[in-house]
Amino acid sequence: MPNSPNEGPVTDPAGPPEVALPRRDSRQLALVLQGGGALGAYQAGVYEALSGRGYEPDWLAGISIGAVNAALIAGNPPERRVARLRSFWELISAPSAIWPNLPFEPWQQAVRQSSALAAMLFGQPGFFRPNNGLRFWRTGQPPTSFYDTAELRATLERLVDFDRINAGPVRLSVGAVNVRTGNFAYFDSARQKIGPEHIMASGALPPGFPAVEIDGEFYWDGGLVSNTPLQYVLDQEPRRSTLAFQVDLFPAQGAVPGDLDAVEERRKDIVFSSRTRMGVGNFSAMHNVRCNISRLLARLPPGFEGGADVEALRAVACQTHIDIVELIFRARDAQGWDKDIEFARATMQARWEQGLADAHATLDAEPWLEPAPPEVGVRSFDVLGPR
Repeated sequence: MPNSPNEGPVTDPAGPPEVALPRRDSRQLALVLQGGGALGAYQAGVYEALSGRGYEPDWLAGISIGAVNAALIAGNPPERRVARLRSFWELISAPSAIWPNLPFEPWQQAVRQSSALAAMLFGQPGFFRPNNGLRFWRTGQPPTSFYDTAELRATLERLVDFDRINAGPVRLSVGAVNVRTGNFAYFDSARQKIGPEHIMASGALPPGFPAVEIDGEFYWDGGLVSNTPLQYVLDQEPRRSTLAFQVDLFPAQGAVPGDLDAVEERRKDIVFSSRTRMGVGNFSAMHNVRCNISRLLARLPPGFEGGADVEALRAVACQTHIDIVELIFRARDAQGWDKDIEFARATMQARWEQGLADAHATLDAEPWLEPAPPEVGVRSFDVLGPR
């Protein structure tokens, strides 16, 4: 079992880049990654499929583990991104790598429960470790978290080229919450220099992880306010026509639970799905109005082009077109209340493979390539739909 972020079964082949098929959409491409701890392996699989089909992002936005995955992608050249993602996920799932993966549900359930228990007791290599109580006894200061995340900083510094992030060409935005004010904050490479502390702040979920200090302020996990950074991407001005792949780890829709374990799993789904569909619906209604205002202004007869009322309408008019492609981790079987802290190697691989398969199925359909009606400025697609 590796004891430091520099040990363990980390693979990082530097072979020749794969030749990706050219994508057939010239709009800005955004990849939006929700928070969800151990569920984030699904996002890695989605990205592997996207990159293999030529859908490399121009903009990455993430919360919590989505911020970590986004940094691993933005902080490496295209030909190394999947390898870096795999290095990270193999590192943090290393303790269970030798556990047999038997095709029996009782065994698999036992593995999942044991892995989650091990994470709570011992942490995950390269990610987090239980706090050293002796240090707090010596200083007389009580702890503010159960775990220490110093290993995550070392892992990020090793696997992510922050100079590349800050030089572009891919924009990176990660969300966090200011502990003092309670306000949501975004750290954006288009506006400031990004370092490992910004990624760690986005994933500092209390009381498990400690707040991260940045420029004299302390920050917690952005999922406390909103677990999905889609709204930040949509609200940016000047607006650009965008194809956004939104990868959610908690499904908003689900069955009524029948036991306490299922109740807690369903509760997490509802809390951390962040009412994404409602946000998309509200934005779509407003943006469609902007597009229709733009069409109306173009049809004004001579003599009606001026005036304060017309200028006010011009200020909100917009002709950009936005498509939102939803990819949601809908597990094929019950994951349990502790699914976001369950880092078993077999589970990680299964989630990665499901993300890969779901993304390929969505890319095969490609509904966003169909022309949109002129009065529709925003469309959303959930190709796979609720299972």
